[in-house]
Amino acid sequence: MSEATDPSGYVRERHNDGKRDIRWPAAPDPLGVPVYDNHAHLEIADGDEPLTLDDQLERAAAVGVIGVVQAGGDIESSRWSAWAAASHPRVLAAVAIHPNEAPAYAAAGRLDEAIGVIDELAAQPRVRAIGETGLDFFRTDEDGVPAQFESFEAHIALAKKHGVAMQIHDRDAHDAVLETLERVGAPERTVFHCFSGDDAMARIAGEHGYYLSFAGNVTFKNAQNLRDALAVIPRDRILVETDAPFLTPVPHRGRPNAPYLIPVTVRFMAAELGVEVDELCAQLAANTLEAYGAFED
Repeated sequence: MSEATDPSGYVRERHNDGKRDIRWPAAPDPLGVPVYDNHAHLEIADGDEPLTLDDQLERAAAVGVIGVVQAGGDIESSRWSAWAAASHPRVLAAVAIHPNEAPAYAAAGRLDEAIGVIDELAAQPRVRAIGETGLDFFRTDEDGVPAQFESFEAHIALAKKHGVAMQIHDRDAHDAVLETLERVGAPERTVFHCFSGDDAMARIAGEHGYYLSFAGNVTFKNAQNLRDALAVIPRDRILVETDAPFLTPVPHRGRPNAPYLIPVTVRFMAAELGVEVDELCAQLAANTLEAYGAFED
């Protein structure tokens, strides 16, 4: 990549309204069996202390989180994700146009161009997923829905073309996402990032062999639907993620999130499932490698 297009300095700042506690939480006890963060946005700066990508990865490794799938949502963040994966053996990349970004690209007449950039990035060997893509009926009005469908179906085709996994963003669109996957044909490895459905949807996902990735919100008091889903999905379809810097698990909810906090979520999930933490870690690690391949070449 030429110096002119080197995205290494690209950073987005997370909005801070002055009401959040932006102190980084204390590091949890290390896991005995290493795991991976299935989905994070490490290009977004947050917290009272700036952290570089190397800082993030070192903090994570110190508690047993030995790899991160860095996800893009537009051209710039997807380029950064591909750069991060090419530059760091503990990072793999997912690249896509987020469903909430698709209408803006379409309105500017640039959706095809943007998808073409994702296609080019997906050819890189350490880009192992198309994502996050999908449908979001919460933030997008009716006028933007056609562009979301167009973009989602194009991304499904890219995942199949490149033989990589697909990470789905699904917000208030469960039925439409499932119908689209059934109608178009899902990629071989399909992941519901930050799964937000219930046990009924989890059973459907299990029947189709889809992965469900659980974020810190599985620990939230009002998220019984996620815990019900966790209870019924086959163990070989479970993944864990931060969606950093968002969805920080209890007891740190509202503070900055990062891959080093994965152990908090994993221990909560193990308790919910009634299994030993090491046993769940081994399963999560195996599932991640099955979905994305090895991190270190």
